[in-house]
Amino acid sequence: MDGETVKAILFDLDNTLIETNRAGGFALEKTSDLLKSMLGLDDNAVVSVCDKFKQKLLQERFDPTAGRSIDEVREGHWKESIKETLGSCSSPSLAAQCYRLWKTSRLVLLSLSPEVRELLKQLRGRYKLLLLTNGEARTQKEKIEAAGCEAFFDAVVVGGDYAEQKPFISIFRQCFSMLQVEALDCVMVGDSLDTDIQGGFNAGVRATVWINSSGGSVPAGSVQPDYTITSVLDLPDILAQLK
Repeated sequence: MDGETVKAILFDLDNTLIETNRAGGFALEKTSDLLKSMLGLDDNAVVSVCDKFKQKLLQERFDPTAGRSIDEVREGHWKESIKETLGSCSSPSLAAQCYRLWKTSRLVLLSLSPEVRELLKQLRGRYKLLLLTNGEARTQKEKIEAAGCEAFFDAVVVGGDYAEQKPFISIFRQCFSMLQVEALDCVMVGDSLDTDIQGGFNAGVRATVWINSSGGSVPAGSVQPDYTITSVLDLPDILAQLK
C-alpha cells in the first residue's frame, strides 16, 4: 500500500456518521409509551412487541416490485408484532400510529454532530468524499435529508437505487466512476465488516477502516480490516499513516 496517494474517501452512513442505533432506541421508547397509554400494557408485553418489531426490521427484505411501499411494509411489522404478542390488533389505526411515531422520532435524532461536520469540512479540502449507504432508497434518502449530509459530499450513492449493494463490486465501481478515481486511490470507512469492509476488500481499495464503537474483536472467519478505530473522528490519524 505504500507509495500510493489517497485521493478519495468512501463513507458509510448508519452508525458511522450518524448514530442510527441510538436513534432507533429512542424511537422505540417513544413507541413503548404510546402502546402503554393506548392499550394499558405492562412492561413485559411492550418489550415483546418492540423486540418482535426490531427482529422483523433486521430480517426485512424489501421488494419494490411487490406492490407495497416501505411505509406499508413497516406498518405491517407493527401490526404483526402487536398481534403476535396479544393475539390480535384491536385498533386498526394503532399499527399506523406506532409506525409514524417510531419513524418521526428516529429521524429527529439522525443528525451529524458538530464534530463530524467539522471533520467532513476539513477532509473535503483535501479529498473527494462520497457517501455510500445500503438500504431501501426512500428510507435512506430521508435519513440523508434529516441529517443534512449531502452538502458535505461530492457524490451520494444509495444502494437501493442500484441492482447490487455493498459488498458487491459493481456499486463500488459506480462510486469510482462518479469520482473519477481508481480503487487504489480510495479508502472505505464503515461500521459493518460484512458490507463496508468486505465490500472495500472485494473492490480492491487502498485501505479499509472499521468503525468498531463496541470495542469487540473481529469475529473468526470475518474479513480483516486494514485499520480499526472506535470513532470516525479518529480517521485523520489513519489518513496520516497513509500519506
